[in-house]
Amino acid sequence: MQKGERTRKHIIAQAAELFNQKGYAGSSLSDITELTGIKKGGIYRHFASKDEIALEAYDYAGSVVSGKMNDAIRAEETASGKLLAYLRVYENVVETPPFIGGCPLLNLATESDDSHPILRERAQRGLKSTLNNMKEIISEGVQNGEFKADLDIEALATFTLSVMEGGIMMSKLEGDNRHIRMNIENLAKYLKGFCIR
Repeated sequence: MQKGERTRKHIIAQAAELFNQKGYAGSSLSDITELTGIKKGGIYRHFASKDEIALEAYDYAGSVVSGKMNDAIRAEETASGKLLAYLRVYENVVETPPFIGGCPLLNLATESDDSHPILRERAQRGLKSTLNNMKEIISEGVQNGEFKADLDIEALATFTLSVMEGGIMMSKLEGDNRHIRMNIENLAKYLKGFCIR
């Protein structure tokens, strides 16, 4: 890897942690230069704007979390286990989140809701991708006979993601993992109701 590409990746990785902790609006270009040790001119040699850095930083953070999610999902044999793996990756979100600052999708979606259309569009893509992955897992569960045939796949995916993100938000806000852990326990019980006995 050439020096320019290494520098670019360094900026993205550092900015991803910064944005995920302080948010886009709460992070300045000066924060990025201080964190990376690269002057503004050096930053602008690699990126046209703060928006470009933010988009690539979000993609980077998302890829780190996705890698951990995929590892956790591959370790499970059942569709129920795979859905619960999404939440279990965040089981210790207060002390050891899969990416510093918590869930990149939740953080970006909350901050960009009505204020920043480019970031909002990226968050919408992340939402769609996550829901599609969950729907695929649920569909496989229906096809292999784990789940009932009449299961509303889209509704279960939406519910699972809502339970996950709500648990993360409450645990982070309170500084206590109990919310995400309660949600894991209760989602496991809820999923049993859809299983074929």
